[in-house]
Amino acid sequence: MNNNPNQPIEMAFTRVFDAPRELVFKAWTEPGHFAKWWGPKGFSLEVAKMEVRPGGMFLGCQKSPDGSHVMWGKFAYQEIVAPEKVVFVQSFSDEQGNTIRAPFSGNWPLEIINIITLDENEGKTILTLKGGPLNASAEEQAAYDAMAPMLQQGLEGTFDQLADYLVSQK
Repeated sequence: MNNNPNQPIEMAFTRVFDAPRELVFKAWTEPGHFAKWWGPKGFSLEVAKMEVRPGGMFLGCQKSPDGSHVMWGKFAYQEIVAPEKVVFVQSFSDEQGNTIRAPFSGNWPLEIINIITLDENEGKTILTLKGGPLNASAEEQAAYDAMAPMLQQGLEGTFDQLADYLVSQK
């Protein structure tokens, strides 16, 4: 993990899930769970690879409901502490896992760090996500900052899907 003190953590997001911490951790780290909730509402996710360990990689393909939009993405896992922490660097990619520019912006940062912590409280799980661009240029940082409200809204939608999925697993 990049522990550069000059690298700001840009986003902080907390959500409480009505599920035990072990199940929430599995939802993030097991392909059979992850594929059922990750991504924009209505999109499907095909998991091509998921090696949840430091140095491991997730590679997946998201498809819009009508199949007209296809986006590949990857996570490079940095730190895994079961069942309490998952740290990964997220990027857009091609089918082989090579990092590419985002399809929606030539200035979107190539790498976004995500630090997820899970705390259990009376059978519920408090998920905290912190993250932001890594090694971003001024233009990339500006693009990220401009899209932060949409990013927050997208995360809320994705976490709504996770909440619904966790209820279905009880």
